[in-house]
Amino acid sequence: MAMSWKARRRWALFALVVALPLYIVVAVNVIDLFDRPPFLLELVIYVVLGFLWALPLKRLFRGVSQPDPDAPPEQ
Repeated sequence: MAMSWKARRRWALFALVVALPLYIVVAVNVIDLFDRPPFLLELVIYVVLGFLWALPLKRLFRGVSQPDPDAPPEQ
């Protein structure tokens, strides 16, 4: 079942305001568990993790910035 535009918008806001900061904290703590890797390796790890968080949420964010397609037309 497809989510409504309003539900997708709310979940996208939740993902950006709550889930993304938690993901960042977890990613930094996981990297911190290991000895500090070389700068370039650490940079690559953070860039990869920076893209990975968005992949499962790609469908959620699609079309959220557009006007509500189910709303009645304004006159």
